[in-house]
Amino acid sequence: MNFKRPLILISNDDGYMAKGINSLIDMLRDIADLFVCAPDAARSGYACAFSATQYLRLEQRRKEEGLEVWSSNGTPVDCVKLALNQFFTDRNPDMIIGGINHGDNASVNTHYSGTMGVTLEGCMKYIPSVAFSLCDYREDADFEPLRPYIRMITNKILAEGLPKGVCLNVNFPLGDFKGVRICRMAHGTWYDECVKEHHPRGYDYFWMVGRYRNDEPEAEDTDNWALTHGYVAITPTQYDVTNYAMMKEMESWDFSSVTTPSK
Repeated sequence: MNFKRPLILISNDDGYMAKGINSLIDMLRDIADLFVCAPDAARSGYACAFSATQYLRLEQRRKEEGLEVWSSNGTPVDCVKLALNQFFTDRNPDMIIGGINHGDNASVNTHYSGTMGVTLEGCMKYIPSVAFSLCDYREDADFEPLRPYIRMITNKILAEGLPKGVCLNVNFPLGDFKGVRICRMAHGTWYDECVKEHHPRGYDYFWMVGRYRNDEPEAEDTDNWALTHGYVAITPTQYDVTNYAMMKEMESWDFSSVTTPSK
């Protein structure tokens, strides 16, 4: 890798072979040196999970000028941890990117998403990090309209960084983009999440599926509203999930009457 150029670590939850991550590589190769470490197969829904009970492997898939691609049998977060530990001993990446994801990661999907797991892991390592997702689950989704936005956001972060503890969750709608909205997460709910089936061999099994409901569809400051109305939604996200208002309220709780049971 060229130490005179920015260095970006990329991962995802769709696998190293997915069109989204390979489109991202194509969009950014002239901006920075790229190091990709991504799962060897789809790992959607793994959030910030890492492998505590199984061994992990790494396999090199590509090596070209300014680009290395590796895969792992682990989770998206495993990929980031492995890459930082094994390949970045002399230099941290200037930025970590998750994506481009096939499907949106807006609202509560933020908490389930392996793409956001990549980004939050980078954020927890104090490395400027961003997730890119497109509201299109198809394997052959068209990512080309995202190019100018992704390049602009990447250059902005490389030049100015992000505040400590903050990362960006960027979601792109289907169709023509009307513009960009800086949004908060919408309150939403997944329901009908388990489908029960009966196997011919005599046992029941389940598929985790579900339907999503936006619980505040008229709130125009949310990511769901922006995406529904054709806007690119950018949500500044932090890993500190402390509710400071509740902390203040709990200062009035009286614990003086609570006694520790004797042994």
